[in-house]
Amino acid sequence: MAEQVNTNQFKNGMHIELEGGVWRIVGFQHVKPGKGGAFVRTKVKNIDSGAVVDRTFRAGEKFARVFTETKNMQYLYDSGDDVVLMDEENYEQMTLPRSLVADELPYLQPTSNVQLLMVGGKPSGIQLPSSVELHVTDTEPGVKGDTVSNVTKPATLETGAVVQVPLFVNVGERIKVDPREGRYISRA
Repeated sequence: MAEQVNTNQFKNGMHIELEGGVWRIVGFQHVKPGKGGAFVRTKVKNIDSGAVVDRTFRAGEKFARVFTETKNMQYLYDSGDDVVLMDEENYEQMTLPRSLVADELPYLQPTSNVQLLMVGGKPSGIQLPSSVELHVTDTEPGVKGDTVSNVTKPATLETGAVVQVPLFVNVGERIKVDPREGRYISRA
């Protein structure tokens, strides 16, 4: 019997069985309206077709969890339609369709370590570390004296990703970014 998970246990990257297929949870949000029962808005990606759909589930609804194997890999390069990874144990190279890792790609540098997620022996995506350190290549200079709390500005990172950063961050600095949420954590 497969382990059952309910909507309160959802995590990004978790795989569940839905409508006879395996789906990966890309994002979710618990909603408790003032009237009526709570529900969970979920964005799920089909492992076979790659289709991403929005689904809404009642709070507490149960699903069969699909376990994933992880393999330590190193990101080598993006060849256009494919992404090339190398197994850290036997140095074999593997290509994945770019669409499978499109969300994580803006936070990857060549030689970055990632975990390849495998479901039933098939690659289903990659998992990045909880934080990555990247250089800021472009951002507007902060205005001296503009110290209102929680004011942010867009900053372009060396990989091309754009994140919102506090006003004191300048071009050339290294910052820590959470690649799962695409948000600034701190200076590195």
